[in-house]
Amino acid sequence: LHRGKVHDYLGMELDFRTKGEVKIGMTKYVKKMLEDFPVKLKSKDVARTPAGDTLFQKGSGGLLDKTWSKIFHTMIAKGLFLCKRAQPDIQQAIAVLCTRVKDPNQADWAKLMRMMKYLNGTQDKVLTLKADDLHVIKWYVDTSFVVHPDFKSHTGAIMTMGKGALQSISRKHKLNVRSSTESWRRQRSY
Repeated sequence: LHRGKVHDYLGMELDFRTKGEVKIGMTKYVKKMLEDFPVKLKSKDVARTPAGDTLFQKGSGGLLDKTWSKIFHTMIAKGLFLCKRAQPDIQQAIAVLCTRVKDPNQADWAKLMRMMKYLNGTQDKVLTLKADDLHVIKWYVDTSFVVHPDFKSHTGAIMTMGKGALQSISRKHKLNVRSSTESWRRQRSY
């Protein structure tokens, strides 16, 4: 049993000190993730966004060897845990990189590096949730048509009740489609 306004649960710090809202942070988890990363980032090694323009491209360069491939897979798994709980802003990068864990190449490593630099610059970031009206749930959904190298589309969505994403989705479609309209219709089934 734990009482009070601040709680630790599954690596998350749940802060209820501000009336009417909750702040969810995973600062310790992000710092540990950066410590475990074999490339030591300095304080000036930051990125403004978690992904660049080439996120959906397969990229070039040789495949990573087994050691670096395992590190890549581990960091993506840790990022997946983080994006589902406190940092939905990295979810799109993680969703795309999850499709590359079997055979990551040098370009995929560069994408992971950018995400890690973003986390390095946003270590203290928290997700703030607040409900404006308990009877109104808003969904914001968009689909990008044929953006993956295998010609599949990608859907992103968030659910909110005012401030912050209560639930977020970033997902590669399972089927190829012939038009952006069909792509939009398919994403509704997710």
